[in-house]
Amino acid sequence: MLSIIIPTLNEEKYLPLVLGEIKKQNFSDYELIVADAGSKDKTLEIAKNFGCKIVKGGLPAKGRNEGAKIAKGELLLFMDADNVYLPENFLGNLVQKFKKRNLGVAAFPILPDGKKIDKFLYRIYNWLVKITQNFLPHATNSILVKKEIHQKISGFDEEIKIAEDHEYVRRAKKYGYKYGFIEIEPVLTSSRRFEKDGRLKTYLKYILAGFHLFIFGKIKTDLYHYQFDKNKKI
Repeated sequence: MLSIIIPTLNEEKYLPLVLGEIKKQNFSDYELIVADAGSKDKTLEIAKNFGCKIVKGGLPAKGRNEGAKIAKGELLLFMDADNVYLPENFLGNLVQKFKKRNLGVAAFPILPDGKKIDKFLYRIYNWLVKITQNFLPHATNSILVKKEIHQKISGFDEEIKIAEDHEYVRRAKKYGYKYGFIEIEPVLTSSRRFEKDGRLKTYLKYILAGFHLFIFGKIKTDLYHYQFDKNKKI
């Protein structure tokens, strides 16, 4: 079984989109788990209507860990609530390729649903992830992992403020588990953070956080001002 775990906080606009995309898949051996960080809108009502299991979450790392604790599947797929489009047969193809390559943890292509410049820059990023997969793993937005590996590496580090997904897959590889970048049709994710915070500011934040993680290690302070509730007005 595949356990799909989605951290949420006030996601009434986007959650039904990703859940609807999952329901349309030609793949039925899965369960849905929503780890909610205290939503004040209709997020929980939507999750219940889609038959999701619901647990108390927090920041994404905590939400993913809490969701994994109740997961029944041998594979865990961590996704974001604002993944707005999944390719046809995405889940089945992803699991098949994961097993065929005998991977322990994996990432796959993500593209924003926004402007051409965003898609262009993300294609470059996806290419870099592909060519560095054997020595410097990356993971943005979504991760597929064996549950036993998640447990053995003690899950996500909940003290990390940003780039906890990159640190997670690198720690898994450091422990000796096989990481891979699965070449598959991209998942589309919302470009709302770019629209709200500005493209230059957002991309610069991501680049600086990446260098910080590589050179100095885990980011456990709010240096980059990460905000989980991407719908909130500042």
